[in-house]
Amino acid sequence: MALAFCLCMAEAILLLSPDHSPFFFCSRKARIRLHWAGQTLTVLCAFLGLAFIVSSRIRSELPHLVSWHSCVGALTLLATLGQALCGLGLLCPRAARVSRVARLKLYHLTCGLAVYLMATLTVLLGMYSAWFQAQIKGAAWYLCLFLPVYPALVIMHQISSAYLPKKKMEI
Repeated sequence: MALAFCLCMAEAILLLSPDHSPFFFCSRKARIRLHWAGQTLTVLCAFLGLAFIVSSRIRSELPHLVSWHSCVGALTLLATLGQALCGLGLLCPRAARVSRVARLKLYHLTCGLAVYLMATLTVLLGMYSAWFQAQIKGAAWYLCLFLPVYPALVIMHQISSAYLPKKKMEI
């Protein structure tokens, strides 16, 4: 579920990019709807994963929230839910009584990047678990370490170059 969570989140973010989206030919409104659908899948994957983790921990009688991976993961899920609610406010600003849509878009964008980086950190912390290190060894472990970092760098570049304000450089 973690792979589906990260993949859906990354692809849903990249849908809005004019450079990295496979749906570049669609209108902005259509890409926003696809972004919404992808993020809905992300939230569903998050709650399915959480249900599996909780049932597995209860069945094996192990304590909850005892590692950095689990604590950061729980915070990531809460932040993902908050981002989803903020996105609903942007999807229906009149129903949510949002008066400053442009400001909310900037907050949603910035916080969305933070949530994605939290998800990446959660995955990286999971790779330091005893179970993962027993399964993956040697060069394959470093490849697995690189796999979540590369999309995070792409998304950070996309957001910083396309959406965040640029400073004028004077020579």
